Amino acid sequence: MTNTQYIGRFAPSPSGPLHFGSLIAALGSYLQARAHHGQWLVRIEDIDPPREIAGASDAILKTLDAFGLHWDGDVLYQHTRSDAYQAQIEAWLKTGQAYYCQCTRKQIKDSGGVYSGICRHRALSSVEAAVRVCIEHPITEFVDVRHGIMPLDSAMASEDFIIKRRDGLFAYNLAVVLDDIEQGVTEVVRGADLIEPTGRQVSLYQKLGAEPVSYLHLPLALNADGNKLSKQNHAPAINNTRPGPAIEAALAFLGHPVPIELQGAPIPTLLGWGIENWQIEKLPAVTEVITAF
Repeated sequence: MTNTQYIGRFAPSPSGPLHFGSLIAALGSYLQARAHHGQWLVRIEDIDPPREIAGASDAILKTLDAFGLHWDGDVLYQHTRSDAYQAQIEAWLKTGQAYYCQCTRKQIKDSGGVYSGICRHRALSSVEAAVRVCIEHPITEFVDVRHGIMPLDSAMASEDFIIKRRDGLFAYNLAVVLDDIEQGVTEVVRGADLIEPTGRQVSLYQKLGAEPVSYLHLPLALNADGNKLSKQNHAPAINNTRPGPAIEAALAFLGHPVPIELQGAPIPTLLGWGIENWQIEKLPAVTEVITAF
C-alpha cells in the first residue's frame, strides 16, 4: 500500500447498539487505517429493514463519537445505493451472467445443501424469484494479511449465490463489494465470522474486472457460554459514558495491552498510543477462543 492511499472502513448494520464485539471490529479497522496514515470511513449497512431497529443508526454513530473513533467524510447509508445495485444486476441479467431462481431453501437442503445451478438455463421470470450470479471461476482460498492463505469450502465457492433475494432485498455480498469499490476502499478489516463470504466477494471483484481489496480478519469475542458476541445473542451494549475501560479491554483483546502508566488515561491518549504501537503481528489468531470481559 505504498503507492495508494490507504482507505479502510467500518460498516455496521443498524440491528441494535454496538457491543464489545462491534467495538473490536471498529477499533481494529480504525487503528489499521490510522497506522497507515489513511482514511477511515463509516458505512451503515441498512439494506435489510426487517432486521433493523429504529434509532440504531444514530445510536451507533453516537457511540463511535463517544469512543473517539472519528470517521472521515460523510457516512454512507446503503439504502441510498439501491439504484446502483439494481443497475448492476440488470446488466448481468442482460448478458447472461445472472439469472432468476425459484428454488427454496428447503429444496436446496433436501438436495444436499448446496445449490446445483438448476435454474441457470430455465429462463425464468422475475415473479417470486431470487437472482443468482453465475460463478465460473470459484475462489477456494484467499490471502489474509495477518494469517496468510485461508482455505474456503470448495462446494460453497462453486455455488451460484444470491445477489437479490426473493423478497426484493439486495444481498450483502453484492452491496458490500459495489460499495467498497465506489468508496475506493483498499483494505477490509473485520471479524473472523465473515471469512467464509470473502471468496464470494473476491469472485464478484473478478466478475466486475476490479482489483480486490486486501483482507484482515480479527478474532471473535465470545460470551461466557462460548458463543460469539452478537446482537442476535443479545450482547449488551457498550457504555458510552465510560469508554475508557472498554477501549483498554479492546486493545488488550487485540494483543496490545495498555502499559500500566497509561491505564485510565483519556481516550485520545489511549488511541494515540494504539496507533503508534499498532502491529498486526500481535493480533491473536482467528482460531483462538477468547472470552470477552
